[in-house]
Amino acid sequence: MNRRTFVCSGLAAAAAPATGKQLIVHADDAGMCHSANIATMEAMTKGAVSSASIMMPCPWVLEMAEWARAHKEMDLGLHLTLTSEWKHYRWRPVAPADRVKGLLDQEGYLWRSEIQTASQASAAEVETELRAQIELARKYGIAFTHIDTHMGTLYTRPDYFEVYTKLALENGVPCMLPRPSEELRARKTPITEAMLLSKEKAGLPLIDWLVTGVPGRTPAERRESYLKLIGGLRAGVTKLIIHLAKDDAEIRSITGNWEQRWGDYLFWSSPEAREALAAAEVQLFTYRELARAARDLK
Repeated sequence: MNRRTFVCSGLAAAAAPATGKQLIVHADDAGMCHSANIATMEAMTKGAVSSASIMMPCPWVLEMAEWARAHKEMDLGLHLTLTSEWKHYRWRPVAPADRVKGLLDQEGYLWRSEIQTASQASAAEVETELRAQIELARKYGIAFTHIDTHMGTLYTRPDYFEVYTKLALENGVPCMLPRPSEELRARKTPITEAMLLSKEKAGLPLIDWLVTGVPGRTPAERRESYLKLIGGLRAGVTKLIIHLAKDDAEIRSITGNWEQRWGDYLFWSSPEAREALAAAEVQLFTYRELARAARDLK
């Protein structure tokens, strides 16, 4: 399979390394809570996190929006959100409830799972909500560089996927789109290879390799997994999805997987992460640079 190696122009080096390995270290769930926000800010300013995306319906989005306005150089996208998964810490749609009834559970919040959303909400309701989230981001002064999908909900139905990619094209930003691969085929999503490749032809760049998680629960286990991942990266653009949080009472009260998030923060905010990337000749990359490289190839 032919793969493109995009040449990074600003973040880590003036040109792609000889290995051709470029990595977007992407922190999901910014705006979800204060703990996630602080961890994301620190890892982006001091560590090796090159990109992140913000959840507009969440309680702590104002803090993240304020930081985004003050740090326009950062690669910040919108984590388009159609689910509210935690037991006691929840959020509602941004759009008026009477316009997105299919997105609401019995308690008036977004559904807990992507499968529930896909079985209840129409594509029209999804589009209404996503447009409301994008409008709110613009109102808050977030100059977003890309969009992606919380919990993969926008990959659960072809009509959702069409809304997602349409909004990316309308707003002139990339969205998270993986290039077809054996790993992707194993996920057995309803989004076909032909659909993905058609979006590339329409002008949306594809990520060569997508890593949505690594093994390990404790910080030591997460560190070991990430070092192994860095050492085994293939040529092309890889996107690694991580979730960050500090170790505090807030995140412990929200989710049982707080330790994984803390472990992600500890590694990716550490000097060791950058040292490992340098040793493996891996260049950090961003969605802003991905979009620029895709334009240059036209």
